[in-house]
Amino acid sequence: MPLPKAELHLHIEGTLEPELAFELAARNGVTLPYADTEALREAYRFQDLQSFLNLYYELMAVLRTEQDFADLADAYLGRAAAQGVRHAEIFFDPQAHAARGIGMGTVVEGLWRALGRSEERHGVSTRLILCFLRDESAASALETLEAARPYLDRITGIGLDSAEVGHPPAKFREVFERAAALGLRRVAHAGEEGPPQYITEALDVLGVERVDHGLRCMEDPALVGRLVRERVPLTLCPLSNVRLRAVDTLAGHPLPAMLEAGLLCTVNSDDPAYFGGYAGDTFDAVHRVLGLSEERLRELARNSFLASFLEDDEERRGRYLAEVEAYEFPRTA
Repeated sequence: MPLPKAELHLHIEGTLEPELAFELAARNGVTLPYADTEALREAYRFQDLQSFLNLYYELMAVLRTEQDFADLADAYLGRAAAQGVRHAEIFFDPQAHAARGIGMGTVVEGLWRALGRSEERHGVSTRLILCFLRDESAASALETLEAARPYLDRITGIGLDSAEVGHPPAKFREVFERAAALGLRRVAHAGEEGPPQYITEALDVLGVERVDHGLRCMEDPALVGRLVRERVPLTLCPLSNVRLRAVDTLAGHPLPAMLEAGLLCTVNSDDPAYFGGYAGDTFDAVHRVLGLSEERLRELARNSFLASFLEDDEERRGRYLAEVEAYEFPRTA
């Protein structure tokens, strides 16, 4: 039985495995420019964030109907549950679908078909976080928030993702202010490829409660001190960082130093179909390659629930934390 954990940095579109991509393509009459699943897997070799995003958006063409989104989410939840995920806070990118003529309702209602029965089917509680594409305009983000208003009973928070460099958080000040007024929780990608000051800007201008990635905070000791003092969670994605060349090798990842500094780190899978592993795979990799102790793994799992948006259900959070403390790591012979 895997260590219980929450997943807080997960793009549902990034869980599209090649087999499901071809299945949905056939269902919807979409022709993919790949001969088969193996040829598609070969395309999952990225030079940087942009090369990944190009393929990521291309494959979204197979997602057309509510049932497509339901099947996508249900497949992820099944895999996540098998790897110990007890709670998942799931990102989705409505602007990328709107650009293809797929409305907000199709996406949210489709995802909700799976999320609404996730506890019953998979034993996983969920939250849904709407992300704005930072390489789109601020006006487009505002329009997207308006389009989401009828569905806010299903949406816990907002985020900011896609190409980071050249798109500072401050560009989205207004939409984050409006979201805060609507009672939505706020997160943002910052400090993955962008500089440490993007992290500071996300905190001070956007009022984020968690920083997605935040890797480059280690370049700014004063920022590290602030993040430690304010207990700002970081949703790190080590396998993603290696695949997108944010770090050269997993062995060189700063996660151990970040934990040693007292940062509230969590580890997550980001876009697992593209980056080589789901949540449990990520925990296994940092244990094996970075030599993290079992107690460090327990700390990461504990952090994931402490950083979750479960303020509306503290009894549940307490139950999950108790599962983490009670967990016994398997003994190897």
